[in-house]
Amino acid sequence: MGNPIEFTIDIGGKAILFQLGHVAQQANGAVLVTMGGTVVLSTVCANTKPKEGASFMPLTVDYRERSYATGRIPGGFFRREGRSRETEILSSRLTDRSIRPLFPENFYHDISVQNIVLSADGENDADVIALLAASAALTISDIPFAGPVSGVRVGRVGGEFVINPTYAELAQSDLDMVLAATRNAFTMVEGAAKMVPEETVLSAMRFAWGPLERLCTLQDEMRAKLGKPKFSYVPFAWNSELKGAVEAEATPRVRQIVRQFPPQKDLDAAIAKVSEETTVKLKDKFEDYIGQVSGVVSDIFYAAERAMLVEEGLRADGRKSNEIRPITCQTSLLPRTHGSAIFQRGQTQALATVTLGTPKDMQQMEELEGNYKERFLLHYNFPAFSSGEIKPDRGPGRREIGHGALARRALSPLLPKEEDFPYTVRVVSDILESNGSTSMATVCGASLAMFDAGIPMEDHVAGVAMGLVIEGQRHVILTDIMGLEDHLGDMDFKVAGTRNGVTAIQMDVKVPGVTFDILSEALEQARVARLTIMDKMLQALQHPRTALSMFAPKISVVQIPVEKIGALIGPGGKNIRRLSETYSVEIEVEDDGRVFIHAVEWDQVDRAKREVEAMTQEPEVGKIYNGRVVSITDFGAFVEIMPGREGLLHVSQIAEQPVRHASDVLHENDEVEVKVLEIDPVGKIRLSRKAVIAPGSELSSPAPRRFHDNREPSGQGQGPRGFGLRPPRMGGGRGGHHRGGGRMGAPSHGGRPRH
Repeated sequence: MGNPIEFTIDIGGKAILFQLGHVAQQANGAVLVTMGGTVVLSTVCANTKPKEGASFMPLTVDYRERSYATGRIPGGFFRREGRSRETEILSSRLTDRSIRPLFPENFYHDISVQNIVLSADGENDADVIALLAASAALTISDIPFAGPVSGVRVGRVGGEFVINPTYAELAQSDLDMVLAATRNAFTMVEGAAKMVPEETVLSAMRFAWGPLERLCTLQDEMRAKLGKPKFSYVPFAWNSELKGAVEAEATPRVRQIVRQFPPQKDLDAAIAKVSEETTVKLKDKFEDYIGQVSGVVSDIFYAAERAMLVEEGLRADGRKSNEIRPITCQTSLLPRTHGSAIFQRGQTQALATVTLGTPKDMQQMEELEGNYKERFLLHYNFPAFSSGEIKPDRGPGRREIGHGALARRALSPLLPKEEDFPYTVRVVSDILESNGSTSMATVCGASLAMFDAGIPMEDHVAGVAMGLVIEGQRHVILTDIMGLEDHLGDMDFKVAGTRNGVTAIQMDVKVPGVTFDILSEALEQARVARLTIMDKMLQALQHPRTALSMFAPKISVVQIPVEKIGALIGPGGKNIRRLSETYSVEIEVEDDGRVFIHAVEWDQVDRAKREVEAMTQEPEVGKIYNGRVVSITDFGAFVEIMPGREGLLHVSQIAEQPVRHASDVLHENDEVEVKVLEIDPVGKIRLSRKAVIAPGSELSSPAPRRFHDNREPSGQGQGPRGFGLRPPRMGGGRGGHHRGGGRMGAPSHGGRPRH
């Protein structure tokens, strides 16, 4: 291994180091990028021959995090990394979407980009570093690539923008955006925000532009010093004679069809018929290339639709460029779910359901930067029937995971804090019909379903997908794109938010980038559309329902002193089990002293809550308690005034008249009202019944003598037993999270949002 050639740049006060020429030299290109203590290796490989039968760019991007990067051994039976986690898939998509538009048109060679996180410092996210490493590796490689492209993350802390913020800074930020750009235009935007205005989003883009340009310049220097000559390739092209014949035959018919604005199925059938009839007509003359006819007809259709948009302002379904398809909303569809809604926009239909769970339903997230629990889950499903296809269900793919993550980011800022709404929330979006922008339909449907479930959100969240067609110097921005316009257009720009601002944003392009001015125009057009959609949602359900579903679990939270956790749990979980069995509840105890009590009915919860509060309270001098006699001695009685806490009721304090033996007046298990007279420094409690019967009379009685007996105290003590009890011993040990029945859980840690 030779010495690396190094390039360093300071971005946002942090040094970024690129190292080339010393590792993975059998790949077409390889680069190590370091920021702080986070290191990513990116390698790129390509086949010099085109993929046979390919009709799209066969690019694969993988981002993988090695557990050794943080000095950990993976969990699980095999003790090795398995299938990609969702955060790894989302990071893969960041790089894929940033670089994909920059490969040559009709370049159908297999390309593999592999980003591996080799070291992670717990401060700097590796996803943006991986994007930079992949671009640098492609730039110095022999693979045709119209880069470089650069990426940065932008946060806003205390009103000030920050480039590539740390995890700690992101926790304080109201904005988290990743932007990728060439020297001339943006190629990818992905972000989340806490209801920030559109102008703040645009300001973040302006702020990022300078660092993005400098990173592109540095990669150009790498290419000049170490770059390999790009290998030659022959772009795919139709047979020229066949293409001319098909165009002459099919173009007039296709143009006529698109101007009739037929529904999608009728349009597909009409274009297919043109292809079939043209194939029959030209089969004898172009027998060797006749399989290309349908592809040429598709290109004619593509050009006709785009021309109609740019030249005449007409869309495939007859709408104007800023017009939204008809919207219908319905809530409370399903009788046993905790919340449900259908949101339909045109031929896109999303069924959203909400399930409210308890803390034990939170998802344990095992990430490179640490483990944490997630209480808000949003899962997006795209069954084949939604688009009329026949395919088996093999679980969510990268697209489904990406769409679900986008919708989750859009709704997260509106979720109430855990102390105000202690439920785990799972939202599922099942796409029942698909014709464009199912992720934004998911946002709208999920917002309605969460309102229907009674989650106290302060506002609805709505989303819309914007499209773009660029022809020469002219462009048209499209509101609420359908599937055909997504396929034919040059941009898919999704914006979600409330009436007060943006909560999520995502942009992909098929051209080498879009300018700041176009993005600014699209963002404003999206804002107007979002407010229109929200008005429709408000007509369906204006406020969150005031009561939860009768089928939702009933949860209450009690905050107890941390030092009381052991006493509540009891030896081996004895107390928790007793409470769970007595009241038919489940009890979960967190490390910070929060006690979650949940059951089927509120009455069960309330009764268990009162006992938990009683068990963890401290006795107060001068307060009267309804106690239970637990034992009687020659000198008095021991009375339990709260679970696990007993005090001595001396014979002199039992009644107004003298009492010789406590058993003359009291018996075990008698209920008796007593007043706390004194709690000594070691926790022993002196009680008086006489003070309750005749207030003030206890003051005239002499303090009782200290007696000793041989009875083992129920609490922890040293030496002989006195006239009271110390707090009960911490029995059985405890974990950070304890449930009823003696089961132990894992501690809860804070986490961070991921794309």
